[in-house]
Amino acid sequence: ISTNTVTCFVRKSDFTISFADNASNLTTNADHSSMHWEENIEFGGYYVYATKDCLPEENFFGLGDKSGNFNLRGRSFQNWNTDAYSFGWDQDPLYRTIPFYTGINEGIAYGIFFDNTFRSYFDFGKEDNAKTSFWSDGGELQYYYIHGPHFMDVVKRYQSLTGTHPMPPQWALGFHQCRWSYYPENKVREIAEGFRERNIPCDAIYLDIDYMDGYRCFTWNKKYFPDPKKMIRDLSSIGMKTVVMIDPGIKVDDNYWVFKEGKDNNYFCRRSDDYFMEGHVWPGRCQFPDFTNPTVREWWGGLYKELVEMGVAGFWNDMNEPAVFGAGTFPNDVRHNFDGFRGSHRKAHNVYGMQMVRATYEGLKKLMRNKRPFTITRAGYAGMQRFGCVWTGDNVATWEHLKMGNIQCQRMSVSGVPFCGTDIGGFSGEPDGELFTRWIQLGTFSPFMRAHSAGDTAEREPWSFGEPYT
Repeated sequence: ISTNTVTCFVRKSDFTISFADNASNLTTNADHSSMHWEENIEFGGYYVYATKDCLPEENFFGLGDKSGNFNLRGRSFQNWNTDAYSFGWDQDPLYRTIPFYTGINEGIAYGIFFDNTFRSYFDFGKEDNAKTSFWSDGGELQYYYIHGPHFMDVVKRYQSLTGTHPMPPQWALGFHQCRWSYYPENKVREIAEGFRERNIPCDAIYLDIDYMDGYRCFTWNKKYFPDPKKMIRDLSSIGMKTVVMIDPGIKVDDNYWVFKEGKDNNYFCRRSDDYFMEGHVWPGRCQFPDFTNPTVREWWGGLYKELVEMGVAGFWNDMNEPAVFGAGTFPNDVRHNFDGFRGSHRKAHNVYGMQMVRATYEGLKKLMRNKRPFTITRAGYAGMQRFGCVWTGDNVATWEHLKMGNIQCQRMSVSGVPFCGTDIGGFSGEPDGELFTRWIQLGTFSPFMRAHSAGDTAEREPWSFGEPYT
């Protein structure tokens, strides 16, 4: 099978496949052994496997949200979206799943996109230096070969398959200030005025979970924020947008309108015994929307109406791996709608966060009309760039994390997700003035530039470290 640039050879005797670049006659990618499946004793069903030749000078890049060195050669990985607080240099898995990589040999590049949402694995010559393998805990062995011949040709063609990031609002490209958490209202105003008094550019300030009433999403704590609409309007008048956090966990409370609507309409995930999936997160006992159901996504998108009418300009979807205290995430027997083709959480886990931010983005498109939505998601899957930007998660205030975050953003960019950044200064830990300054400097080269920190750390505004760093 030939195109103008590449030829695919299929050997019928053992169903092995290879690809060759027409201009150079170089074999760019070839099966090391036949594609196959094996019984999955732990879960039932089967594993699906593909094994490719790994050439001596071949290097590999991509897989999105992975720590460590930029080149993947000699390493192995798994994809299972995980709340990875204070993750380390070689920790895996992390928050997002992008089962796409680019291989380069003798200057010719190609890509492999293994479109399988189950827990998946990649080995780039670690177990055997002569082969590269990818496999999953279930699903189909469906992958796309994407020919270059140049690296960026591969990335562009991958994006033509999975989508590109929509044009963000102009203010989203500026500097953003965040903390867990800025409250009450007087504190928010103090921070905003601090930027303007010092003539430090800042386009957005963030409200973490403490703006809510008992961590109930789509509500306000009226003790801390008695008139949020006026506060948002006043911030906007000095050129500062307001961004708020929304989590997927909905507090079990019959007096809470979001929970009541979700419960009455059967919008929450259920387990195999038909009981609702429940877990503890910030509000306490919670249930969780099934974002694989299009009806639920439409409902969820409409929940932002009041916040949009108040003037909130951006929305930050967090904890959507999905994360659950204690257990880590949902059990595998949770059932999901999948647009009417029901399946287990083993299939839905890695797309849960993407479907949440999809619901958010699509809802905002309707509610904001002629304005460009700004959405952020912590978890995601291949194609999530269509719905929001990302950051690298709960990092640490160390020089190692400064370096690692830069590599992670590069890796996300060559994996089709260019609108990416880090928590400048580190989410946990205490940076000194030198580290924070260098992180700000590096952040100016990130499409998404936001300082963020945990509430048990020292204040982390640009003027917090005094001279000579302010």
